[in-house]
Amino acid sequence: MKVVIVGGSGFIGSCLANRLYKAGILFSIADIKTSDSFPTLSTYADVTKPETLKSALEGASIIINLAAEHKDNIHPTNLYYDVNVQGAKNVCDVATQLGIKHIIFTSSVAVYGFVEKETAEDGEYHPFNHYGKSKLEAEYIYDAWQAKNPLHSLVTVRPTVVFGENNRGNVYNLFRQIASGKFLMIGAGDNQKSMAYVENIAEFLKFATTFESGRHVFNYIDKPDFTMNELTNIICVALNKNKNNIRIPYVIGITGGYCLDFLSKITGREFPVSSIRVKKFCARTQFKSNYIGSTGFIAPISLEQGIANTVRHEFLKEK
Repeated sequence: MKVVIVGGSGFIGSCLANRLYKAGILFSIADIKTSDSFPTLSTYADVTKPETLKSALEGASIIINLAAEHKDNIHPTNLYYDVNVQGAKNVCDVATQLGIKHIIFTSSVAVYGFVEKETAEDGEYHPFNHYGKSKLEAEYIYDAWQAKNPLHSLVTVRPTVVFGENNRGNVYNLFRQIASGKFLMIGAGDNQKSMAYVENIAEFLKFATTFESGRHVFNYIDKPDFTMNELTNIICVALNKNKNNIRIPYVIGITGGYCLDFLSKITGREFPVSSIRVKKFCARTQFKSNYIGSTGFIAPISLEQGIANTVRHEFLKEK
């Protein structure tokens, strides 16, 4: 068995590659960027250019596709569809040409959009941004690939927000603000957030290489879902700090977000606060999986420990 991680030089891919290496599983990385951790196992590949994919996927028995355009406010927006949708089509086409029958695709809970209750894999699709819409379109492409041949194995994994050491995304910025002692809490802080520790999602992706033929769809979440107040407490305890939040009402926060949206539009400058980020921060975003439990998978690290590992690695001065 040989695994090729498409987009394997990124945050999740680097963690996954390390776990495959430790498990003695043969793998390579196909990415537009050379892997820092495994440069000798890296091959240049761009999901928007099928000819580069074909050479990178030669000899593979399993494809894990992590390649995605995922950041907020990408311009032009067609990049989401070039990479996420056309990229999915190219991966499927090349897999068919090479006779590869097992694909693991990382989608996102963004396909559900804003949710008002804890949502499982049978939830309705209401993506609100181009990232979620493009991920949903990509899922349909992979579904069609699997439906053409019952021997194909398709594992679609929809992670919630993923965090961990050495990532500089939105969760890092949130953790950094809390760790600084100058955290601005918008609203009451009672909204719960589903999260996933990178080591656990990487282990699940490795576990998914053992699945048999068929279509398998999973949300990935590390439980329990902490409230923003609970999350703040966990981080402060891990860093031996006193909690010192500044609180403002939601209406003031969202108004400030809209003002910065307008200022960003007329100046061309991107600000760390926007209306969509305020909405995301204050929303109750809870997800669950109805099916992971039946697979026998057990996450190796608790969510609370994952949070503590991350903030200690990033923010303790002793490091």
